Amino acid sequence: MAGIAIFGMGRAGLIHFKNAISNPRIRLHYVVDMDTSKAKDIVDVYNLGEAVKVLSPDDAAVVFVDERVNSVIICTPTFAHEEIVLKALQNGRAVFCEKPISENAEGIRAAYDVASKAGKPLLCSFNRRFDPSVSSLREKVKAGGIGQVYSIRTCSRDNPVPSMEYLKISGGIFHDCAVHDIDMACWILGQYPCSVYTMAHAHDKDIAAMGDVDTVAIVMKYPSGAIVTIELSRHALYGYDQRLEVFGSEGMLISENQRPNELQHHSVTGCQSLPMKYSFPQRYAESYIAALDHFVDIIEGKCSVEVTKDETLNVSRIASACEESLKTGKAISLSFS
Repeated sequence: MAGIAIFGMGRAGLIHFKNAISNPRIRLHYVVDMDTSKAKDIVDVYNLGEAVKVLSPDDAAVVFVDERVNSVIICTPTFAHEEIVLKALQNGRAVFCEKPISENAEGIRAAYDVASKAGKPLLCSFNRRFDPSVSSLREKVKAGGIGQVYSIRTCSRDNPVPSMEYLKISGGIFHDCAVHDIDMACWILGQYPCSVYTMAHAHDKDIAAMGDVDTVAIVMKYPSGAIVTIELSRHALYGYDQRLEVFGSEGMLISENQRPNELQHHSVTGCQSLPMKYSFPQRYAESYIAALDHFVDIIEGKCSVEVTKDETLNVSRIASACEESLKTGKAISLSFS
């Protein structure tokens, strides 16, 4: 049985909270959050009584002396990730952490080194790898289903626009949003880009004021010759727009937007269908469940960590190169050993 404590009850934390209490292989013992009143209200809504205790960060040391807790899920603001990751590992707990593990490469590397020394797993949650549509697409690419890959196109447009409070602590659109598409492309191709080029703009004055952008185009070239194009936006009023296309010498694979159901109504006035899914908790609901199941499998010794130290470090490095390209207006060359 995985005995778990969740740190942070924001957007991702609430998703993991609901999945944890629904998973028969998990016992959730603690929720740690700055806003203990809000966290208690959530625990009460699910009638968990005294089974789940709510703690403030100041009281979180209790988690690491409770022998029932063998693992933690970290969903706090980015700046707090590294400290909690290190504390959990040093106290012999397995760690499932929302990306990024740290705000810099040195911190990421240090966290994995501590995990190795402690003999405990550290999983950085790139949840799109666990989405059934994306994972099936990758398997077909690996099996040669479309021959040599010529290009990949991804589209990731947010809905609703994240709060300004969140965006201020998100780490910026490249490390908050683009990393998912970067990881997905590298995972599908099995290689890393040799050059990246970025163009972007901030249409939202509040986002511009914090030094970030809301509309991005990234082009990455890979050693195989494959070209990856990533389009990002914080503004998609019509729904959470998530599309993936892989084009190759023998065909094409497409992962399209999902809808609550695929019913179409055709009449003399045209064709009507339900809108696409509204937000990321809806679109990637299955992937979050599968990622948590993978974490429990790791704890039970059934498999190794799906996302490696090198993959986490390299994706962060690529995201930083995209930022550098935007600042300099130049393509940035990369090499990976």
